[in-house]
Formats: sequence, structure tokens, C-alpha cells
Amino acid sequence: MTHSIMTHPYYGAFFMLVLTAVAFYGVLILQRFLSRKLSRLDTEKLKVSLYECGPRVNKQPSSISIQFYLIALLFILFDVEIIFMFPWAIDFKYLGMFGFAEMILFIVLLAIGFAYAWKKGALEWHNIK
Repeated sequence: MTHSIMTHPYYGAFFMLVLTAVAFYGVLILQRFLSRKLSRLDTEKLKVSLYECGPRVNKQPSSISIQFYLIALLFILFDVEIIFMFPWAIDFKYLGMFGFAEMILFIVLLAIGFAYAWKKGALEWHNIK
């Protein structure tokens, strides 16, 4: 046991992790304290009142069209699929013809999924009125 904890190669990283956690917690507590002391609590009536001669405040309907979710899901799906192509492009020469065939199969499967979504009308925007 000739070395101490201070000479460990990851001691600095661990120290920074602990210091960051303590600083984050301290700033969080300070922010919470200051926001409660400095905030005005009597503005609730002002927030719901009319602004000059504007229209009455209407509550937004809580239902959101499923079309938003479908478009977001398809975007994430195809975006993540594109990200999978970057490692292939970097090691293209190393992978050879096997890697090329794998990527062609991958792109064909993507195209089939895209055609299916297009056929089902998931890419069209439906106006509901």
C-alpha cells in the first residue's frame, strides 16, 4: 500500500463530480429561496383578467389531434434510422461487400416502411373542422 487515494488517476474526475453535485444542489436551494422571497403573490387576478379590450380568455381544448403524434413518431423513426448509417459510412471499406449488402437491405426495409406509411396516409395532414 504505497499509494494513496490522491494519486489515483480518476481522483480528479470523482472530485469534480462531487463538487458539481454539491454546487448544483446549492444553486437549486438558493434559487428556490430567492424565487419565493422575490415573487409577487398578488398577481393571480391580473393574470386571468382581460387585457384592455381583448377577447375573453377561452380555455384551450385538452384534446390534441393524433396526427401530431404520428408525424413525430415517423420523424423519430426515420431520423434514428439515418443515424445508424453514419458508423457504416465511416467503416465502409472495412466492411466490404457484406457491409454494402447489409446496408442495401437496411435501406430497402426503410423504403418499405416509408411506402407503407405513405399508403396508409400517415404523412398527409387531415384538417378536422
